[in-house]
This record gives sequence, C-alpha cells and structure tokens, in this order.
Amino acid sequence: MISQEVRKIAPEMDPLRRGMGWSIEDLSKPQIMVESTFGDSHPGSAHLYEFVEKSIEGISEKGGKGSRYFATDICDGQAQGHDGINYSLVSRDIIASLIEIHANATPFDAGVFISSCDKGVPSHLMAIGRVNIPSIIVTGGVMEAGPNLLTLEQIGMYSAQYQRGEITEEQLTYYKHNACPSCGACSFMGTASTMQVMAEALGLMLPGSALMPATCEDLKTVSKRAGEQAVELAKMNIKPRDMVTRKSFENAIMVHAAISGSSNSLLHMPAIAHEFGIDLDASEFDRIHRNVPYLLDIRPAGKWPAQYFYYAGGVPAIMEEIKHLLHLDVMTITGKTLGENLEDLKNNGYYERCNEYLSKVGLKREDVIRKFNSPIGKEGAIAILEGNLAPKGSVVKHSAVPKEMHKAILKAKPFDSEEEAIDAVLKKRIKPGDAVIIRYEGPKGSGMPEMFYTTEAISSDPELSASIALLTDGRFSGASKGPAIGHISPEAAVGGPIALVEEDDLIEINIENRVLRVIGINGKECSPQEVDRVFSERKAKWQPKEEKYKSGILQLFSRNAVDPMQGGYMK
Repeated sequence: MISQEVRKIAPEMDPLRRGMGWSIEDLSKPQIMVESTFGDSHPGSAHLYEFVEKSIEGISEKGGKGSRYFATDICDGQAQGHDGINYSLVSRDIIASLIEIHANATPFDAGVFISSCDKGVPSHLMAIGRVNIPSIIVTGGVMEAGPNLLTLEQIGMYSAQYQRGEITEEQLTYYKHNACPSCGACSFMGTASTMQVMAEALGLMLPGSALMPATCEDLKTVSKRAGEQAVELAKMNIKPRDMVTRKSFENAIMVHAAISGSSNSLLHMPAIAHEFGIDLDASEFDRIHRNVPYLLDIRPAGKWPAQYFYYAGGVPAIMEEIKHLLHLDVMTITGKTLGENLEDLKNNGYYERCNEYLSKVGLKREDVIRKFNSPIGKEGAIAILEGNLAPKGSVVKHSAVPKEMHKAILKAKPFDSEEEAIDAVLKKRIKPGDAVIIRYEGPKGSGMPEMFYTTEAISSDPELSASIALLTDGRFSGASKGPAIGHISPEAAVGGPIALVEEDDLIEINIENRVLRVIGINGKECSPQEVDRVFSERKAKWQPKEEKYKSGILQLFSRNAVDPMQGGYMK
C-alpha cells in the first residue's frame, strides 16, 4: 500500500505518528483518511463528528487506522443577503484543494468523505476525482421539517411578504425560529439534498444511504459500514476513476431529472466530471431530461419535505422507476454493479425499513415518488436555452416555472447588481411584462452568488410570479422557484451580450424550443440582422467594469474561473 511505501522513504513518519498516540501496530495498518466538513458553521455540518467517529470505529474493526481531517464549509443560507454569498462558489474549489493537500502531503490508502451541504458534497466529489484514492462518501442527511411541515425555503417568501406589509413581524419571527428544528441539510430538494443524491447516483455511496433523516439511527450504522468498506476498498485498490465513467454521470443526470434536482447541479456536475477526466457538457442535461419523467413530489417544486424521500425508498426507489433507462452495468463502491446493488436491496429489508417510516406519516410510496407512467412532468426539470442573449447557453428549471412564462416576449429592465433589482421588485417599479436582468454576478463578475431573495420576492408576488422573468449570469438557490433563468453565458464581466442589453429591449423566452434571445430594440421588434447590428455598435462602446475584488481569494477566483456553463471552477 502507498502508506507503507512512504514509510520507507520518510523516516520521520513513524515517530511523528507515535507522537499522536499511535501504537506500533497502527503504523503498518491500512491508513484511511476520514475527511469531513464538521464545524459549527451550519446545521448541515455541526452534527458530522458523530459520523466521523462511527467511521473511525468501522475502520478500526476492519484492521485499519483512521485519521481525522477537517475542512469546514460555509452556509449559503447564512451568507444570503450580503456579500458573504460571493464566497460560496469559490469555497467549493478551495475545500477540494485543501483535501488534495491533505491526501497527498501524507498519502493514504483510502478515504471516507463526510459532508452534507451545497458546497461540501460537490467539493468532496471533486477532490475524490482529483486525488483518486479508494474512496467512499457518507452524507449527513436531511433535517426534519418544523411545525406544520415548515421548511427553510419558505422563509424567503415570508420575508418578502413581511417587507410588503402582508404579514406581521411576529409571524415572520415565529417562522424564522421554527424552520430548522434539527441538524442536517435543509429539508427540500435544494442543492444540498440534490448533491447528496448525486453522490449515491454516481456509485460512491452505500446503496440507499443518501438523504436519510439526520437524526435516524440508520445513518450511524451507515457511517460505521462506510469505514469498514473503506478498508476493503484499500485492500482491493479500487479507485474512483476505475468506477465512475461517463455512463455513471449519465445515470446521475437521469436521477436528477426524476427528482427535479437543483439547477446548481449544472455548475457542480461538469466541475466534478472534469476532475474525473470526463468532459461533461451542460447540454447533456437537456438531452437526458427530455427523455426522463419528473417523479418526486418534494419541495420546493413539490409538496413534501425532503425527509419523506428516504421514507419512500430514496435513490433506489427512484432508480427502480427508471431502471429500464439506466446503465445497470456500471461499477460502484460495493464492488458490485448498480444492477446487483438494486437487487440486493430488495432482499435485505431496505424497503421494509423505509416503509416503517412512511407508514407513520400516513402516506404511500406513490404519494412521494410517482410511478413512471404517471409522472408530475414528462421531460424532467432542466432545459438549456440558447440564442443571441446566451450564445453559450443558460439554465432554467422549467418544472418550477409557471406555464404562462414558458413562452413570452418581455421588456428588459437591466440592473448591474442584485441589490438594485430586488429594490425595484419590492418597491413595485417592476411591472407585468418585464424581464428583470441582473448582470455582473457571474464567476468573474462577483463570484457567482445566488439570486435567492430576488426570486422569492418575485415568486411570492401574485402580480409578478407568472408575468415577469428573472434573467442573470449569476445563479439561483436550489430552493428557488418561479420564472428564473440563470448561468447566462458568456457573462457580463467578459462582455457577453447580457452586458449590452438596454432598457425596454425585447426578450423572447421559449422553453419548449430552448430559445433565449433579443428580438427587439427599445420596445420595437426588429430583424435578427438589425439586433446584431445594434449589439455590435454597443459592444464597440462597452467598457469592462473595474475589478470588484482587489485582493484575496475572490480576486484569484474571478481571474481564473471558467465559464458558468462549464462549471465555474478555477482552471
């Protein structure tokens, strides 16, 4: 094993480990890194140490020696509404790089990776592909819903209602104090929950272990089993790149379609694939989503909190519904194929355990996960729109867009920051028929923050929710719903067409035909040639904005991040 080879080269290794309390016998055991995002940063990471210890226990019982490493993530929810959210996307790349340092400075024979949330899980997946040691992921599950199934993604809506004078401060305070009753990822199919599902769908988790309730005993058992399996993977030297192939990513995207996963996955999955040496174009999401039905009735687009997903059978139950579409021959960390794993689950009591939870809330599996032939939607959830406004593409979660806005011609109302845009929305300066454009919020512009509060202000306003659209080179929270199109590329900071739009230019949205384009100038429809001519004139006069960040990590990120549609990672 590589750890033993390094011991021969580095004579300081043994005494330094003895100084940490290792026994002489520990030195020659398979050495397993247990990397987690544990820390007092948010509910998705504050509880992870318990699972770290369970993994260490499993490693020890299988004859290995575990080492705890930590790279705490930040909370997108706590970063909302101020410049803290600009640090969100870059944190993914920095955590992945820190894990690379941890894994390579002192080489290990395998790793257990424990995380729960928006950037923690993607960063671990990126690091696993980059470091390529035998690896297994444990995710920290999902928090319980609050009173009357209150969940966190509703707080943005209630905040907008309070600012418009529709509810009292006392009501808003009650919602804020009761929306997060336990640790775990937020209880809806946002980015955290989606990426937990993606980790299992890629074959890097024990089958059926994604998105368990964070407080359930099953998760402790899974954590211990993961530690045991890491030792087995080390002995077999089964590496992630040996298992995770293009077909694995196609399976994950099919599952993404069936669960109506977060649009942020289109930033994370290409970035993860890149680390595995796979070129994953965002257009693959569009192609695959067209052929996979949307089956999961979980918030924000659906009815139930995310804890009900596990009750209904979780990722395996989704996979059973789309089984005829999946590549069942892909390998997984169990040492078996996906098809073999699904058969094992039918015989080991997995579904019976899940059904015990589901029966307690008085639901049937079909209430949460629809049958393939009776879907919520026939074409997944994601579409890639292109045109002269987005030559390299843009992303829309069409399952969350009101039908009235699937085809529309709107008047542009451009803003150079989210703060200006949300002020216009809340103060009723935005009218039905407008297209709110928020630009200079891409990776190079400001770090690519989420436009969460603006989407909530729009979707919670009965006059605007089905009569306007929000277009941005930034991104959206996984909790967002409503007429929102993001990741517009090229971004404004590099002179993309979104930087050249002016007041009352006419914007055509056609989700069915996958079109996002400018069709008129200053309120008057004109030919494509005339639009091109005007935009060429504007481009000749356009000047890039002064660099927003003069130092620090955001300056480094803004200078080196690739296009949003490529994954927004640092090259």
